[in-house]
Amino acid sequence: MKAVIIEDEQLIAKELQYKISDVAQDVEIIQVLPSLKTAFKWFMENAEPDLIFADIQLSDGISFEIFKRYDLKCPIIFTTAYDEYAIQAFKVNGIDYLLKPVDSDDLTKAIDKSRSIINSKAEYPNDFHQLISLISNPDSLKNKFKEQFIVSHRKQWIPVVVKDIACFYRDSINFIYTFTGEKYMLDFATLEEVEELLDPKQFYRSNRQSIININAIQSVKPHENQKLTVSLIHPLKLEVDISREKAPAFKKWLDR
Repeated sequence: MKAVIIEDEQLIAKELQYKISDVAQDVEIIQVLPSLKTAFKWFMENAEPDLIFADIQLSDGISFEIFKRYDLKCPIIFTTAYDEYAIQAFKVNGIDYLLKPVDSDDLTKAIDKSRSIINSKAEYPNDFHQLISLISNPDSLKNKFKEQFIVSHRKQWIPVVVKDIACFYRDSINFIYTFTGEKYMLDFATLEEVEELLDPKQFYRSNRQSIININAIQSVKPHENQKLTVSLIHPLKLEVDISREKAPAFKKWLDR
């Protein structure tokens, strides 16, 4: 796959190139575009690439202007430092994003999804007018979050209110842990499905196995390798690891 990076910070662009080459050897970066001006010129003079990685805020404007001007059909993966509700706008609109600093696992998943779209020749949902509207009005997203989950317990179905959930945990199947220590099996295929239903200001996807409620955090222990270990409150007695790549974003999420 031939790909283009739209990024105005040279060091970030180089780091992204390195990570792409590490996780997806079939992706060839054919051009790095550092501004709207250079991007406008490049897309006018060159054929559309297979894939685009685009920062949102460039030195001379917002990258959405590129995609409003040119009717590009290829998948676009945004790299962003936007707040949580804006990120939810990407999810609602079906457009992929990577939160800076870019995590290698998230990068792999985004590229795999784009590869599947390219191979199936499916239409990619590049509706930037809707996306800009959602980002401009984050309150419109709040009613999209799930308020409770139905779980099976002793041959009955019972509702578990989201605010009572301390964490979601995957161990072959998905489980809910409540603040009072109850554990329920959750009938969802993946944690990705669960994550999209939750308020990102309240819940954080800490790793592949867990999503944690900010109110369930008792302490955070930093390690020399820059990873973090999060201890959850009693009676859960659970510890959750945060990777070195995710640690800065997690700290920003926690420090509000």
